[in-house]
Amino acid sequence: MSINKDIVMQNVQRFGGAMFTPVILFSFFGIMVSLSIIFKNPDIVGSIAIKGTFWYNLWYVIEQGSWTVFAQMPLLFAISLPIGLAKKNQARACMESFVIYVVFNYFISGILTLAGPSFGVDYSLKAGGGTGLAMISNIKTLDLGMLGAILISAITVWLHNRLFDVDLPDYLGIFKGSSLVVAAGFFLMLPVAYFFCLVWPSIQHTIGAFQDFLKASDALGVWLYTFCERILIPTGLHHFIYTPFIFGPAIVEGGIQQYWLQHLQDFATSSHSLKEVFPGAGFSLHGSSKLFGIPGIALAIYATAKPAKKKAVAGLLIPATITAVICGITEPLEFTFLFIAPVLFAVHAFLAATLAATSFLFGVVGSFGGGLIDAIVQNWIPLFKYHSAIYITQIIIGLCFTAIYFFVFRYLILKNDYKTPGRTDDVEEDKLYSKAEYKAKKAMESKVGVNIKIDERDLKAAVFLEALGGKKNIKDVTNCATRLRVTVVDDTLVKGVSTFTKAGAHGLVKNGHAVQVIVGLSVPQVRERFEALLQDISGVETASGTEKSTTLKAFVNGKVIPITEVKDEMFAQKMMGDGIAIYPQNETMTAPADGEITMVMEESGHAVGMRLASGVEILIHIGIDTVKMEGRGFHVLVKQGQKVKAGQGLVSFDKKLIEKEGYSSIIILAITNFSEYPFMKLHSGMTAKANETVIATF
Repeated sequence: MSINKDIVMQNVQRFGGAMFTPVILFSFFGIMVSLSIIFKNPDIVGSIAIKGTFWYNLWYVIEQGSWTVFAQMPLLFAISLPIGLAKKNQARACMESFVIYVVFNYFISGILTLAGPSFGVDYSLKAGGGTGLAMISNIKTLDLGMLGAILISAITVWLHNRLFDVDLPDYLGIFKGSSLVVAAGFFLMLPVAYFFCLVWPSIQHTIGAFQDFLKASDALGVWLYTFCERILIPTGLHHFIYTPFIFGPAIVEGGIQQYWLQHLQDFATSSHSLKEVFPGAGFSLHGSSKLFGIPGIALAIYATAKPAKKKAVAGLLIPATITAVICGITEPLEFTFLFIAPVLFAVHAFLAATLAATSFLFGVVGSFGGGLIDAIVQNWIPLFKYHSAIYITQIIIGLCFTAIYFFVFRYLILKNDYKTPGRTDDVEEDKLYSKAEYKAKKAMESKVGVNIKIDERDLKAAVFLEALGGKKNIKDVTNCATRLRVTVVDDTLVKGVSTFTKAGAHGLVKNGHAVQVIVGLSVPQVRERFEALLQDISGVETASGTEKSTTLKAFVNGKVIPITEVKDEMFAQKMMGDGIAIYPQNETMTAPADGEITMVMEESGHAVGMRLASGVEILIHIGIDTVKMEGRGFHVLVKQGQKVKAGQGLVSFDKKLIEKEGYSSIIILAITNFSEYPFMKLHSGMTAKANETVIATF
């Protein structure tokens, strides 16, 4: 059987993106753990940090909460991966993954309770380091770490994508959807749990041997690891390199970052060097190039730019460099030269690895995988008092490499005349984006109105979609921390990189049908808008930036206000749902979109319920307390179960009669299941025209 390389790359790309979903939380929680340890140290903050004081107790409590993601890492991965891997109903897939993962661990617990010695496991031992056992959701089970969680989550997603939409007979309806997925997973976990009991103890011994090998490889191992981590960034596969080291068992159980933070206080008071007490932390020096290498690259690009373009180049480089140094997100800068001069990126990977290995040889180790914030909070502040010589050495080495980076990059750029930013001539392709942007912007304005401000992320999503070949060319989409990862049907339809960069992207990676648009930290919001475009049934390839692409138009002429301004507590407090209200200027209420009538107040005629094709459920209510009119002045034009089109009349009413009897004639539209649409946008403040003005987008 032949293996399709394209399909493999697409799946690996998607999986790599999903892996980053939970990882983005580690930076914040790592900082909070570090701050808690710092503020509990009397040597740093004084006597207020002595054990038993209010200050100490406060930070002790904060520290316990800060360990959340590290203490529950396998569970976090099991729940989070379906967000990026499931093709639909991701929230339900997360629930299914949690249940199946817990079932899996209960099965292992039961098997080992009955026959632990048969598998070489002493189940009587207390779970913890060195025993091969761990506590997951209060279940003593095999210590599979995040690898086991990832595998079970992947199996769950596989089941979810195949079984969630299976249509069962009505008498088995209770087993549809998530119930069917979990039921299948329940029985599948029996052999999977048995298999892990059989093979995992041996794998644990192999991991232990691998850890010993890496520790013995010294600076060479650090160099190889860092080089691979950096050189794979263009492919998006670098997650597979650093994740087992930083968050997994490649060096130490639980990962380098967790171990480092747990022992920070011990390191602070140790008379031994940091390299002696934890040499494995040398594999977390891959972020050194973010602190010291990236500024050198930026300076070289600026220095070699044409004088007339230096100001514009500075505007490009400064925010990208700050993002890299402070936050550790390097792609915005790296992708400014990656595709123009791949040789420069190879040199960058070589220098980054050499910087990490050199620092390690001089005794530098620590949690330096991120940017300056991580370096300061997790290393320099808590440990500088005791290990200042090492950190001064690190800074000196780093600044030397900043100079090396600058001179090497400057020399190569000038010698080979690389067209890095500021050295290019104006090209014809510059106009492509202008046309794409203009087309997308005009299409949006025709859909949402020229008076409604268009979100920049909406525009990016629209241009990206067109540049990727349009709606019909998109097979699959997901994202990681900075990249929109798309699988296309025909890769020849994907436009050149400058079309994307002029729309605000930092670069483009193409591996056959697997395409990555380097968006930056706003990629989750851009993805939501991109997916909304894919689901749009209107035929216009624009969207309002929401999870489901549905548009509601005004149902009467009149002034539109937010639902919170309605003079009725039930509606104003959104008890019936979020929405808008209109003071009517005409006397026929129309359907705001295509859908089905789910409810009609036939006796009073004052309210109608609808369900739209996208699943949005709405209630349209004429007047306040008009039920008391008992149908006088109302004429219902539709029946329950009837299919209606946008603009079709639903109810005619006598506005003057309503107001004459002392009631408000305001008409309220409430989206009763609005909580399912976190990206819903409601538009108010304008005078609407029925069946033309957009009042809500999803």
